[in-house]
Amino acid sequence: MPVFAPGHPFWRLKAEVIARTGHFYYADKDDVLWDRVRRRLAAVRLEDVEAYVRLLDDPGAGPAEWRRLEGEITVGETYFLRYVEQFTALKAHILPELIARHAHSKRLRIWSAGCATGAEPYSVAILLAELLGDQIADWRLTILGTDINEAALEAARTASFGAWALRSLSAEQKRAWFIQDERTWRLRPRFRSLVRFQYGNLLDLLGAAAPLDLTDFDLILCRNVLIYFHPEAMNAVIGALAQRLGDEGWLLVGHAEPNPGFEAHVRTITLPGAVAYRRRTLGEEPSPAPETGWTPVPEFVAELPPPLEILPLPPPAPRSTPPPPALPPQARPARLADIRILANLGRFAEAEALCQEALAEMSAEPAAYFYLGLIFQAQGRLDEAEDALRRAVYLDGTFLMAQYHLGLVRLERGDQEAGRRALAAVARLAASLSPTSPLCEGDGLRAGDLRELARLQLEKDGSGRR
Repeated sequence: MPVFAPGHPFWRLKAEVIARTGHFYYADKDDVLWDRVRRRLAAVRLEDVEAYVRLLDDPGAGPAEWRRLEGEITVGETYFLRYVEQFTALKAHILPELIARHAHSKRLRIWSAGCATGAEPYSVAILLAELLGDQIADWRLTILGTDINEAALEAARTASFGAWALRSLSAEQKRAWFIQDERTWRLRPRFRSLVRFQYGNLLDLLGAAAPLDLTDFDLILCRNVLIYFHPEAMNAVIGALAQRLGDEGWLLVGHAEPNPGFEAHVRTITLPGAVAYRRRTLGEEPSPAPETGWTPVPEFVAELPPPLEILPLPPPAPRSTPPPPALPPQARPARLADIRILANLGRFAEAEALCQEALAEMSAEPAAYFYLGLIFQAQGRLDEAEDALRRAVYLDGTFLMAQYHLGLVRLERGDQEAGRRALAAVARLAASLSPTSPLCEGDGLRAGDLRELARLQLEKDGSGRR
């Protein structure tokens, strides 16, 4: 990126971006922010930041351009049933408790804050529809999705998704919940009709003109949004969300987001495999933080097939110079973030080209092979997907996410033995870690979550049934 002298308009723009969005993530990510700003400069055909800041200051055109810039810097990763253990807690405990408690009024209000392209609120709609069955017609259900990215909201309203957003679902779930077109999967109308979307900035909750309709929710999901905020802003938003919960309402945040400061506003509820929060009543003493730790290898792992054996790749051709290293740390976040964004938008050809570009520069980068494998998998190019994922594991034998998707690809190809062997290895390795250990390219997924994902896959027989 260019070198901007002190006082340059870029620094003012950066400060305003953080102030408007809460994304303190950009405090030390000038290269990533500049890449996003540069895209908007090209879109509006301006040559420098100073002219762009003048556009943002313009009373007529500025507000619309701010929305577009906010959308550019907040494109989020989203897929169905993201963090399986939290959705297990929703299905087994939280939603049944809410249904039982509101059986008389038959009214539920649910808010997905930072919903991106809608996979999260639609996942909740699916769970509710399955729990209520034929009785759903008697209930008044509000499932609201809000986001700062208007382009993502428009995509959410279509309820059409590529294979990338469905990558955590089984073939049976895809058939039950979606209608497949040539290249997309459309959510079935009975689920789609339960959710509505509108623009919403979480920082607006902290101002004097906070939206009046955002109140009295039985469940709020705000996952993988606050992780980008400054800790002080994070705690302030949690307090605001708590005030918008109804009596005994529930709050779920991302696995990487819990903070001891939350205890001033909500009390912690430890559920099997997940931590949730409930609104703290006036005068209630803060509850102790949940204990963390790791558990021994679970019994089911002992009965699984032998560990995965990663076969060595063909030796590279002789070369006169050493092989290029992995991507340097300063280059990886922006490059990988761009790959994720393009893949999430279904722009697989561009995402694949960016992966190949990264590998041409740095051929020993496991994460680039990982994303290349996921992109091939989403397009049904399973042979190429297996090869790319195998290379990622070969380069990093501890890369659990690559091993997990390698197992899924092998199952999808019909190679049950090799697929189950790969998943068994993932279960063993994940079980040897603390359940809260973060995973490389896990997008917030923890070792405990991955162990549960592998277990669910291994519990199925060869036909996909349990």
